[in-house]
Amino acid sequence: MTGRRVVVTGAGRGIGEALAAAFAARGDRVVVNDLDAGAARAVAARIGGLAAPGDAASAEGVADLLATADRELGGVDVYCANAGVAPKGGADAAPEAWSQAWEVNVMAHVRAAEQLLPQWLERGEGRFLATVSAAGLLTMLGSAPYAVSKHGALAFAEWLSATYRHRGVRVHALCPQGVRTDMLTSTGEIGQALLAPTAIEPAEVAEEALRAIEAEEFLILPHTVVADYYAARATTPDRWLAGMNRLQQGLEEGAAR
Repeated sequence: MTGRRVVVTGAGRGIGEALAAAFAARGDRVVVNDLDAGAARAVAARIGGLAAPGDAASAEGVADLLATADRELGGVDVYCANAGVAPKGGADAAPEAWSQAWEVNVMAHVRAAEQLLPQWLERGEGRFLATVSAAGLLTMLGSAPYAVSKHGALAFAEWLSATYRHRGVRVHALCPQGVRTDMLTSTGEIGQALLAPTAIEPAEVAEEALRAIEAEEFLILPHTVVADYYAARATTPDRWLAGMNRLQQGLEEGAAR
């Protein structure tokens, strides 16, 4: 499966950059999207792709991005909804933080699917990769907006797969834990304590994502232990929540020292 027409959002750095490079290395034609125009152009130049800077969360931004892909590549075979934000805070997080998390982490996926589905359903094929994070399967201490919105991203990916699989639309949910990116750095002490010890490189995430895509797997877990945590959350929720609360207490005690 080479020569596909691929769009990757948030591809100026991190997981998105690694995904764009991995697809390009396999002979696919890649559109590199990012809000940071300079980063998008630099990645596109390095991998031989096409830079399409812009906002992949707004309806207008998605329309512009897909118009570029249609004009330059003739369409989209694989759409990687990878752009994401991780604002800090709990129930007291600013309304702007909740709104941004919802718009970028969930509605960007919805808007892309809305505009892609008509052409995909007409031709009977299309592939949607959602970068969800293990937070969408579990939670993320220290960031309620991130945890909640990533659960929404997973729910939408599941809905897409359940609704359109028989019509040729394939959906994948990429759910890594810690990845050595700028986003991990920005999570502060809580993120570092929880995720940094087992963090992996973006290239490892991309490699596992492409393997799972070829294997037609919905749930992509670069950290295999996440499957055990997910099972524990589903089958013994009180025990799992008690364990997460112990982690929270440990973080609070460490911060108080």
